[in-house]
Amino acid sequence: MRTQRQVVDYALQRRSLLAEVYSGRVGTNEVCDANPYLLRAAKFHGQPTEVTCPVCRKEHLTNVSWVYGDELKHASGSARAPEELARMAAVFEEFSVYTVEVCRTCSWNHLVQSYVLGTGGIPTRRRTAAE
Repeated sequence: MRTQRQVVDYALQRRSLLAEVYSGRVGTNEVCDANPYLLRAAKFHGQPTEVTCPVCRKEHLTNVSWVYGDELKHASGSARAPEELARMAAVFEEFSVYTVEVCRTCSWNHLVQSYVLGTGGIPTRRRTAAE
């Protein structure tokens, strides 16, 4: 299995948006708008972090990873736990992962990182029933 590639970090965009919020140019109602599906995904598929919410400062953020790719078929567009990502990366040739941080208290959410996972075209050996 190959590691993450084509990594894009959205930390500068996040910092800029938070500066706008702290200065009052952008309201919290504009950035704390997570939909119920994202909040449920954070509850069931999310990975807790040690980062405190930058808006409400009441709760630690949760990272949710969303997967997209033609090869994933019906699984494309769904949230996946980190363990599932590792398994999928060994099976599928290529798919994109988007990590979103979510505060389950105030509904703050922001795209943190995106990257590509998969075998990268390296054929995977299929296991037989005897194995």
